[in-house]
Amino acid sequence: MDLAAIIIAVAFAVLVGYLVPMVLQVKRSHGQAERLLIRLNHELPGLLKDVKGTNENIRSLTDHARLGVDRATIFLNAVGDVGQTVNQVHQAVRGKGGALAVGFTSLLAGLKAATSTVRKRVHKEKEGGSSYGD
Repeated sequence: MDLAAIIIAVAFAVLVGYLVPMVLQVKRSHGQAERLLIRLNHELPGLLKDVKGTNENIRSLTDHARLGVDRATIFLNAVGDVGQTVNQVHQAVRGKGGALAVGFTSLLAGLKAATSTVRKRVHKEKEGGSSYGD
């Protein structure tokens, strides 16, 4: 019986020897987790606000880029119209010597049309409308 009591006492001591450090480690882990959650509660709202601000900035930059592309498209279309008119004048002058007046008139009409188109679209954009016929 004495041997059995000694074995039980040693087993209990070994068990306590393993359980005490384990309980202390669980307690430390719990404290660290609690501090982490407190820190996250303080920092996360600021991070989310920064992310929203960045998203709004990106959206604004995208809108500005889209507006720039629209303006460039208007300008390039007007330049293309002028180029076509110049080409027509060139064809007329080259093909017929007497058609110079007609070609010059066509050139002026093309320039007038291109200028009018650009003015209308720029005026529409200043009023807040779209340049796509809104």
